[in-house]
Amino acid sequence: MAAPNLISTTSIIGKTHAEWATTTISPMLSNTLSSNQVYRINSLFVTNVGGPTTQCTVDLYRNSVSYKLAVDLPIHAGAPIVVVGKDTGIYLEEGDSLRISASQAGILQFLISYEVMG
Repeated sequence: MAAPNLISTTSIIGKTHAEWATTTISPMLSNTLSSNQVYRINSLFVTNVGGPTTQCTVDLYRNSVSYKLAVDLPIHAGAPIVVVGKDTGIYLEEGDSLRISASQAGILQFLISYEVMG
């Protein structure tokens, strides 16, 4: 499990992924163990699309350990929250996952913008 040297990167591909958050902690984005790539997370928005205030938890999952970025963060109806911003970007190395859960299903959507470098 090694991250490629970013100086020797031959490609940088911008991507966006959006989905609903579920009540079970689930990967939003995973970098496979032998990908030979690094994912730079530029931004992660979580939005309550009109339901009651709902809590969300976001973590970086690495080597079977959960490192919390947000725990039971309350998100009010119609409110977008920036969990990761361009000025606080993080990297997913090989084998890492960025995960999310919500206290109620069908209320929170997430949108993640990232770059795949390899």
